[in-house]
Amino acid sequence: MAITVTIELNREIEIPGGFDEVFDLLADVPRSASHFPKVHQLTGLGDNAYRWEMEKVGIDKHAIQSVYACKYHANKDAGTITWEPIKGEGNGVVRGAWELSPKGDNVTSARFRTNAELTLPLPSLLKLAISPVVKHEFNGLVDIYMNNLKSAF
Repeated sequence: MAITVTIELNREIEIPGGFDEVFDLLADVPRSASHFPKVHQLTGLGDNAYRWEMEKVGIDKHAIQSVYACKYHANKDAGTITWEPIKGEGNGVVRGAWELSPKGDNVTSARFRTNAELTLPLPSLLKLAISPVVKHEFNGLVDIYMNNLKSAF
């Protein structure tokens, strides 16, 4: 048995760095991922595609791990970095985008949005209890990521 948890996030932040610096950091997936908490392993799959393996959460046989892969596309002229899921990689399907725009010389406005569907090997009876916990954890990780990005500049 398995349950699927859907998570949708939208964040808007101001990063204290120039547009070019911020774009270059976020478009470089390994550099950007180094600021994301609880990443167990990031594996390059070639052609700007990466598999994310997050740290396991839980104890022994009750531990769960999120694994997914995405292909990234960066368009500096449009100020966008998008990611699309690679099917058949792990237990998650994740897509999203960064939308960046300069706000003065040393500040960049950044809009982050992502949608994730995580399939977890748990009985369906646990969905009502587990869904809010997974969503809360994911929200917390993204909040830490945003703060880490701000601190990087």
